Amino acid sequence: MAMEVTQVLLNAQSVDSAVRKHAEETLKQFQEQNLPGFLLSLSGELASEEKPVDSRKLAGLILKNALDAKEQHRKHELVQRWLLLDMAVKTQIKTCLLQTLSSLAPDARSTASQVIAKVAGIELPQKQWPELIASLLSNQQLPAHVKQATLETVGYLCEEVSPDVVEQDQVNKILTAVVQGMNAEEGNNDVKLAATRALYNALGFAQANFNNDMERDFIMRVVCQSTLSPEVKIRQAAFECLVSISSTYYEKLSPYIQDIFSITAKAVREDEEPVALQAIEFWSTICDEEIDILEDYGGDFTADSDVPCYNFIKQALPALVPMLLETLLKQEEEQDQDEVAWNLAMAGGTCLGLVARTVGDDIVPLVMPFIEENITKPDWRQREAATYAFGSILEGPSPDKLTPIVNSALNFMLTALTKDANSHVKDTTAWTLGRIFEFLHGSTVEVPIITPRNCQQIVTVLLQSMKDAPNVAEKACGALYFLAQGYGDVVASSPLTPFFQEIVQSLLTVTHREDAGESRLRTAAYEALNEVVRCSPDETIPMVLQLVPIIMMELHQTLEMQKLSSDEREKQSELQGLLCGCLQVIIQKLGASEPTKYAFLQYADQIMSLFLRVFACRSATVHEEAMLAIGALAYATGPDFAKYMTEFYKYLEIGLQNFEEYQVCAVTVGVVGDLCRALEDKITPYCDGIMTQLLKDLSSNQLHRSVKPPIFSCFGDIALAIGENFEKYLIYAMPMLQSAAELSAHTSGGDDEMLDYTNLLRNGILEAYSGIFQGFKNSPKTQLLISYAPHILQFLDSIYMEKDMDDVVMKTAIGVLGDLADTLGSNAGSLIQQSVSSKDFLIECLSSDDHLIKESALWAQMAISRAISV
Repeated sequence: MAMEVTQVLLNAQSVDSAVRKHAEETLKQFQEQNLPGFLLSLSGELASEEKPVDSRKLAGLILKNALDAKEQHRKHELVQRWLLLDMAVKTQIKTCLLQTLSSLAPDARSTASQVIAKVAGIELPQKQWPELIASLLSNQQLPAHVKQATLETVGYLCEEVSPDVVEQDQVNKILTAVVQGMNAEEGNNDVKLAATRALYNALGFAQANFNNDMERDFIMRVVCQSTLSPEVKIRQAAFECLVSISSTYYEKLSPYIQDIFSITAKAVREDEEPVALQAIEFWSTICDEEIDILEDYGGDFTADSDVPCYNFIKQALPALVPMLLETLLKQEEEQDQDEVAWNLAMAGGTCLGLVARTVGDDIVPLVMPFIEENITKPDWRQREAATYAFGSILEGPSPDKLTPIVNSALNFMLTALTKDANSHVKDTTAWTLGRIFEFLHGSTVEVPIITPRNCQQIVTVLLQSMKDAPNVAEKACGALYFLAQGYGDVVASSPLTPFFQEIVQSLLTVTHREDAGESRLRTAAYEALNEVVRCSPDETIPMVLQLVPIIMMELHQTLEMQKLSSDEREKQSELQGLLCGCLQVIIQKLGASEPTKYAFLQYADQIMSLFLRVFACRSATVHEEAMLAIGALAYATGPDFAKYMTEFYKYLEIGLQNFEEYQVCAVTVGVVGDLCRALEDKITPYCDGIMTQLLKDLSSNQLHRSVKPPIFSCFGDIALAIGENFEKYLIYAMPMLQSAAELSAHTSGGDDEMLDYTNLLRNGILEAYSGIFQGFKNSPKTQLLISYAPHILQFLDSIYMEKDMDDVVMKTAIGVLGDLADTLGSNAGSLIQQSVSSKDFLIECLSSDDHLIKESALWAQMAISRAISV
């Protein structure tokens, strides 16, 4: 059954592309013609000590890829394929894999570890291979290299398998073996490192062990000892365990926090960078935990809070802040400004920012002396560190605390941005100004930082900085973005209006810089331009209108580029994406009021033909941006958009078929909704094609699940647009909605992410029902919907009973109850009265604090009482 594959595997790694291609083809054919023989040959190759390491490694890699894939649907296929293999073949393969763990070749052992974990990931949930964990752990008395491979395998296995698949007594055995491997008595560093990394993956299994004081103390002691190992990789891995423990078992940390502070402080000050970075990460993770708890429960912790906040950060503050401030002075001399290097100073500043968000005002007096002492020093490092510290603490403390400090510092910073001799300092200064405008400027801030007196100086400095090096110019664009955003609520007049033309001109100049491709500069300039346009008041409308032909011209020029290399094509498509995004914002701005819309529509034909030419370039990223812009154009032009549909429809179809780049598909589904609202019944001729494609999308197991809820709401948009003409789609759409409704009714205790998705799905289904009921209202064909009403009411009952819907779903659900009563009238009355929970649900919504839910409920109440009284 097996075949001699050594030479083929070696040829598949040949530098000669012809040899390589031929070998790849041979392997592919072998796999297709005889899968069991193929997998047996690979496992035999991997296990054989006589074979060259290169062929063994590749054999293992191909074996691994035959069991797993990134795409969910492909992974599912591979899992099924393995489960259907003959038991004897699987046993032989697994024997070879376990045998390879004793190999003298480290690469072969490591590859076998990964493959064993993949097989375990498939088989353990099916209650197969029950002896695996016991047979692995019997390897503990063997030579060090076997021990190391076994622990590596255990680590990978814990990564692949979910904790509920492994019995607690086996978890205990795994943890015992891992902790023994980490112990000081273990003489071999490779074993210790493998054990420490395995613990990192096994922590999710250790819930019961962390609830037991003695076991937890033991694990914590071993981890803390390992942070002091003479071997840098072991120290790093041990700190990674601490980081994981800090998020998984936050509520268990109290007894250890003092010791952990000492260990982390020593590592941050004295250890090598990879270790010091993890030590800082520990405190960043504690901040994340405490920020989440404080956001969930506010300041009031009652006995029923799931996790009380232990205020570890507040307690550590006097020692933690000085430690973090020291790290800010450890910048890298020549850190590449284009690539954000993750170094000690960056990690320290990030952690400082999280500390500020955790403790608020308390951080300010601890950081201000450092800023005052260093901000004017001759050494650039001190000036940059002081500026970075200031920028880091701007989110968290109250505006009352920060505004006076910012007011006294603003002038100094504006001067530094233009006059400081060092590029690092200017970069951080521009970033800090952006943070000031983001958090302390806008309609919600009582004492304005930007006044008629300093506005001109701020704009002048930012525009001047846009001519600086790309990294500084990019941060200046970011600052301008937030400066404009702060005036987003202003309708009549904005302090930026006098500078509008100059700002727009400067940003367009930046986009044409030779070096605009560096440091994301071109993208940042367009983002700032978009925000300036979006937040501009009505008085600038004539100037926004003048921008239309300019951006159209730029887009036109990208279409004239000929014979492009793949690199140039990518740049062209990126630029087209930015320009389409810019036009989308302009269209939305000008389309918002009748007079400006009328002035803008003279350009509509030209713009649409540009968008269609962009589609003809066929690049997915541009598709997405152009698609979004077309959605905005449809909304602005309304029923007149019908004249573009014949030409545009084919691209709409391509977008809906784009399973691979599911974001493009999702955007296109959104545009179908825009078209329905714009065209209303004029979209009818295209609905057969659109509905066919949407139904195909829903049936596909290749399409990312996130696109499915918007597709359901799109059914509602179509029904609203074409009314009773939706009749012919009911027999296809309703069963789809019903089976999705059954799936989403019960969340069966999934995680938060699953619950969020379930609520999105419920909302999409309910929006579909709502659109269908409203579309059929007052039509003689409403009786077609009567047979679906019991199922819909049952769905509403079941999601009400689950008690886990969010406010959005609640509002849509009570709306659907009203729509059902409103459209079906007396036919619905008795059904609603028989419904298990409609009455309770209505009462709950009527007493909601959310005024939107209350409003929907009042309307539903009226509709129901009309239906019942008929």
